[in-house]
Amino acid sequence: MAELPSFLSAKDVGSFAYLTIKDRTPQILTRAIDTLHRHKNEFFENHGEEGVEAEKKAISLLSKLRNELQTDKPIVPLVEDCADTDLWNRHLEYQRSLLSESDGQPSWFRSPWLFAECYMYRRLHEAIIQSPPINDFDVFKESKDQNFFESQESVIALCTHLQELIRTIEDLDENQLKNEFFKLLQISLWGNKCDLSLSGGESSSQKTDIVNSVDDLKRFILVNDMEHLWSLLSKRKKTRKEVSRVYIILDNSGFELVTDLVLADFLLSSKLATEIHFHGKTIPWFVSDTTVRDFNWVITQMKHCNHKWVSRCGVGWENYVRVGRWVYHDHIFWTLPHEYSAMLQVAPDLYAELQKACLILFKGDLNYRKLTGDRKWDFTVPFHQALRGFHPAPLCSIRTLKAEIQVGLQPGQGEQLTASEPNWLTTGKYGIFQFDGPLRCDFGNPAGEKDLGSTFFSPEEQCVD
Repeated sequence: MAELPSFLSAKDVGSFAYLTIKDRTPQILTRAIDTLHRHKNEFFENHGEEGVEAEKKAISLLSKLRNELQTDKPIVPLVEDCADTDLWNRHLEYQRSLLSESDGQPSWFRSPWLFAECYMYRRLHEAIIQSPPINDFDVFKESKDQNFFESQESVIALCTHLQELIRTIEDLDENQLKNEFFKLLQISLWGNKCDLSLSGGESSSQKTDIVNSVDDLKRFILVNDMEHLWSLLSKRKKTRKEVSRVYIILDNSGFELVTDLVLADFLLSSKLATEIHFHGKTIPWFVSDTTVRDFNWVITQMKHCNHKWVSRCGVGWENYVRVGRWVYHDHIFWTLPHEYSAMLQVAPDLYAELQKACLILFKGDLNYRKLTGDRKWDFTVPFHQALRGFHPAPLCSIRTLKAEIQVGLQPGQGEQLTASEPNWLTTGKYGIFQFDGPLRCDFGNPAGEKDLGSTFFSPEEQCVD
């Protein structure tokens, strides 16, 4: 078997990974410290002196973490006894085993970027949970809420479009329905630009009417497998199978979450799916990632909005949740540092859950990094190969590019982009719909061990248990 490419690492001075650990993560920690300090009076009002002491302790722990990071100290085991603590500490031991004696212990700039960045957010969470009674405080809540409120014009335009579409959806022919599906997929893609971890927590709201921007942005889609998504879902719809589940592995809250919910509503209204299952994070993560609190909060805000179409969306979405056509899940695996090829071994229950899907949509850059192992793949390596056996069901990455990794490009495509735009991999300007379709059963040669390239099979040919 060919040797795997190396991980993206912060030790590569000048790389995006290096700049993230050197500049963006200390900035994020500083904002978290400032947020705690600004809530000092609230903590006192709610908890008295105990709340003030807890705030001081959390700030002290975060200041210590920031210093460790900035001075490239060794990465230390987690100490708070949580459901994921052993998994994290075992993974740290694994990272130590990969280093030679001369390298010493894993440190912030001598570890794989994916591990170091995830570890920072997990340590931030540990600082909060070690500081009762404020141990359930989300230091990113204000930023996420602000992103939603600052994007109101775009939210109104999107909800208006959806409600007008739903009113006439029964009258649309197949080609019109397909075009609307593609439009809402692209809106969900470009909603992924609103990433607060990329901006270091600075405002990244959606100010323009994204509904009318789709055609202008289409030229920036580098891999466009939307036709495969339509083929899979429309064929399944025609077979009139009883349950057709689409899973959306969420990324950012705020405006991006609204675009995902609009897409989910359309999938049900068009009968391209019968259930939507959302997967979010169990703890605050990467500044703007969606938790169950964010999911419910956005729907509630929409429901109580004084704009009739926004309010109608909120009411409808709350009903979808109530009757079980929308289901929210979270799992500790989504906030572990493991690449997704390890899911079957580390979280077999989650893998089994994902196998119930007819299609899984992975939103955003972090999911792409974990799908591909955050490695230095050549641009032309097939997406299926980079997944390294991870295939619980047909899946698609919907992502704007914000990390120095991209596979499945045409020969010369990546090099041409690099020559014209040296930072094309990290600005969020470009996007992808990258699909890995149903696999044909081959018990003599498991699908995870062969390169199927761009070979896709119909849903009827898919392996079933």
